[in-house]
Amino acid sequence: MSETDYQAPSEPADGGRTDPLVQLSLQQLRQRTSMKWRAHPADVLPLWVAEMDVPLAPAIADALQRAVTLGDTGYPYGTAYAESLASFAARRWQWDGLRVENTAIVPDVMMGIVEILRLITSPGDAVVVCSPVYPPFYAFVSHDGRHIIEAGLGSDLRIDLGALEDAFVRARRHGRRAAFLMSNPHNPTGVVHTRTELEAVTALALSHGVRVVSDEIHAPLALHGAHFTPFLSVPGSENGFTVTSASKAWNLAGLKAAVAIAGTDAAEDLRRMPEEVSHGPSHLGVLAHTVAFRDATDWLDELLVGLDANRSLLGKLIEEHLPDVRYTPPQGTYLAWLDCTRLGLHDDNPSSGPGIVSDLAGPARMFFDEARVAVSSGHVFGAGGAGCVRLNFATTPAILRQALTRMGRATKRTDPPGRT
Repeated sequence: MSETDYQAPSEPADGGRTDPLVQLSLQQLRQRTSMKWRAHPADVLPLWVAEMDVPLAPAIADALQRAVTLGDTGYPYGTAYAESLASFAARRWQWDGLRVENTAIVPDVMMGIVEILRLITSPGDAVVVCSPVYPPFYAFVSHDGRHIIEAGLGSDLRIDLGALEDAFVRARRHGRRAAFLMSNPHNPTGVVHTRTELEAVTALALSHGVRVVSDEIHAPLALHGAHFTPFLSVPGSENGFTVTSASKAWNLAGLKAAVAIAGTDAAEDLRRMPEEVSHGPSHLGVLAHTVAFRDATDWLDELLVGLDANRSLLGKLIEEHLPDVRYTPPQGTYLAWLDCTRLGLHDDNPSSGPGIVSDLAGPARMFFDEARVAVSSGHVFGAGGAGCVRLNFATTPAILRQALTRMGRATKRTDPPGRT
């Protein structure tokens, strides 16, 4: 299939359902000017950065168009964003403990995390992460004078409580303050932590005096078969924090706005956040995220159906085209973690380390050079990432098929000597 063969369907798929993932053609997507579609040459199929190939949810588009028509482009005001998130959390996750008075608007999730870490740690303190994990955890934390301690995930890609406790002990050595920066659901593996796991994490954090900051940007993207548990809904989490937004689930990365949420015992800490932080989000960003949580949940439900179908399709395509690649279907997110070590292409000591998002090594470099498919290189996700890649399957089934076909052909061309 050539790039121009695919056309968006004229009728809704799946018995009248409208899957956002089948609405745009490759030709339409290539008109976009965002990072995903402009960072690489035009012959590359981009399955890397966490942008989705979907149109904007109609309710969000309508709200933005109305604001522009009215000239409503001033400063953000009020608590509607936090209120819509609280209502969404109560309906979706049966969590009614989100208190609007214990929230703050921040520019985006990572900036919110950095500001919270500044409130509860000092330069030279340690921040624990479960690697492999989202690369900006390394870059943003390290650039702010804190150092990272890794607690590797288990072989099942879930939190290894023994490794986490060991990391907590090292982080608290000499009485220094420490924090655990958690990805919930986990990026890049797509694991959705269970309530039992979160209870165990909370118990360890309390016993070692470690504050927890939970990045829950992918929370609305729990797929069929998994249930998301907000960290702050777990007993014992009262001195922790969550930072979240509608950015990933509704594809709003270009409309920045996020919410920082404090547990009841951490509310005073959050109130010490500098006022200038709240000046970062744009009014249109706040409007878009508010509408997403309040009025665009039907669109989200359609998206989740499409992502579930793509998750299954990806498994079949890997089995057909990349039989040596190990794939554990994610429970949430639209990100797949592919273990390509059997291809024999990885370097356990690449020249650049975690957090260098633009660098490619090992299988990601081969897929880019030989298949003209851009995936994220595993080594930038920290320990345990070498030889792996992260693939974004929030695209059309046609693009997914084309990309995996290309990747399979590339592995056949680059088989190392002696590999069977």
